[in-house]
Amino acid sequence: MKPRPAPDRSPLLPEPGTTAYGDLPAPAPHTAPELAALLRLLAEHRRPPLRSVAIGHSRDDASRTAAAAFADAWHAAGNAVLAVVDWPEQAASWLRPAQRLTDREPDALVIAAAPLGWAQLARRLRHSTPWRPDRTFGFASLAEPVAAALAGPGVLDGVRGASADGGTWRIECGWTASFPPPAPGAA
Repeated sequence: MKPRPAPDRSPLLPEPGTTAYGDLPAPAPHTAPELAALLRLLAEHRRPPLRSVAIGHSRDDASRTAAAAFADAWHAAGNAVLAVVDWPEQAASWLRPAQRLTDREPDALVIAAAPLGWAQLARRLRHSTPWRPDRTFGFASLAEPVAAALAGPGVLDGVRGASADGGTWRIECGWTASFPPPAPGAA
């Protein structure tokens, strides 16, 4: 596990950091292949099996809809959603949503969010909670390279998720690796 920042340092991005990347992309509506791939990723995590999640999302329509679709599908598979937490793109500290996502000790977090708010929340999760990036799964919007850059070195390493085409991605060493969807008929 990577060391956490010193407790006396704020995990918030300095003001120039939030504007250095120009206009940031908004999350696109999720796709059926994306949702299926995300559910498959969580089902494939066998040690230990993931049965309970906390779902986090930005307040934009695409993220809110993706989070609701995941919650419905996760419940339909007989699993538990321990919390559904939202956050704004700009906040004073992101401490409250970070704590709400981790307080009930879910097996995993599932995130649908815009890059800036996600980067800020991830920094707060890393700084103030027992969050594990390798137990965090997301929709395609989290794979935006700007999210890893904004979050900072190592913060998102281990986070993985689904692409709009049903493929998957994983963040390691600040880079996002993408993998194609499984071939039709492949298990």
